[in-house]
Amino acid sequence: MEMYLKSIGDLAAQSGFSALFVFNVKFGTVLLPGYFIMLIVALILLYLAIGKGFEPLLLVPIAFGALLVNLPLSGITDAANEAAGTSAGFLHYVYYGAQHEIYPIIIFLGIGALTDFGPLLANPITFLLGAAAQFGVFIAFIGANWLGFNLKEAASIGIIGGADGPTSIYLTMKLGQSQILPAIAVAAYSYMSLVPLIQPPFIRLFTSKKDRAIRMAQLRPVSKKERILFPIICTVVAGLVLPACVPLVGMLMFGNLLRECGVTERLSQAAQNEILNITTVFLGLAVGSTMSAEKFLTPETLKIIMLGLIAFCFSTIGGVLFGQIMKILSGGRINPMIGSAGVSAVPMAARVVQKVSQTENPGNYLLMHAMGPNVAGVIGTAVAAGVLLTLLTMNP
Repeated sequence: MEMYLKSIGDLAAQSGFSALFVFNVKFGTVLLPGYFIMLIVALILLYLAIGKGFEPLLLVPIAFGALLVNLPLSGITDAANEAAGTSAGFLHYVYYGAQHEIYPIIIFLGIGALTDFGPLLANPITFLLGAAAQFGVFIAFIGANWLGFNLKEAASIGIIGGADGPTSIYLTMKLGQSQILPAIAVAAYSYMSLVPLIQPPFIRLFTSKKDRAIRMAQLRPVSKKERILFPIICTVVAGLVLPACVPLVGMLMFGNLLRECGVTERLSQAAQNEILNITTVFLGLAVGSTMSAEKFLTPETLKIIMLGLIAFCFSTIGGVLFGQIMKILSGGRINPMIGSAGVSAVPMAARVVQKVSQTENPGNYLLMHAMGPNVAGVIGTAVAAGVLLTLLTMNP
């Protein structure tokens, strides 16, 4: 009987319950039950993804990865131990693709295959709106450095303003800042999903009722030749001007070429569906696996989430204000609201512009006009990441 009781006691001692409330992390001057808190955070993220529909395709894998990594004693993220003869945990291997920037680049391939650059080609001036909407990236970069983050950490935080999760993850890992990856990823994808809540107040603040009611002329048709030449020319020009952006811009344009060339339908469909979906699952789990209590429950996490929000707000403001300049220069033919769509959240930011415009003028259709700066924002954020990467690797 004593042997059985000892076995039950040993089993209880090795269960996750034995460590659930024992492991504490220091948050400032307060000790928190780390695993327990992070399990609650994971459940909240699952609720937001499933119950509220906030970016569920990536937030569900991220949240479940966080759930897995905060179940004590599972060993799911442990590295291999040759001395003990044990192999690494599953998520240790899954994380390899994020650690070496493989997943974000493959996701850019899928995004390129999904993206129609026609509205941008029909109105090339909207490229400038995509660039203006990177304003928040550099504001947050300066602010993060002022708050005590080093330059590489500040760059990783600033890129959240582009509202592009894969680019945020890519730049963070490329700069070797894996310790802040969980907060960066959660902030980037959270603000992407909150575009319909965050952007409308700033759009209304910096535009008048008359501005929001402006109708724009119908876009011209874009030829097949233009659609094929664009990804090739864009890759060459971006690659020669800013070589550091080639991995992101190059794969984005390769995916788009598969879509537009007309002879690689199977590859285009694979990039849009199977390849993109599988990579999204693994990227989400990899990011979630970094959200262990000891890494995530820090004062720096709150600072990063706050700075990410500031970055996103200023990106929206920068796009709208530059839209106002273009409205004046065009003699009132450009609706300044479309500048807010210059962030990378495709197509949510463009849909927000359409929704706000129809509250002022129900017959106004700005969706395709807003898609121009919206897809330009994808390129713009990748270029902004390339600029930061170039500057910080030249002057580490």
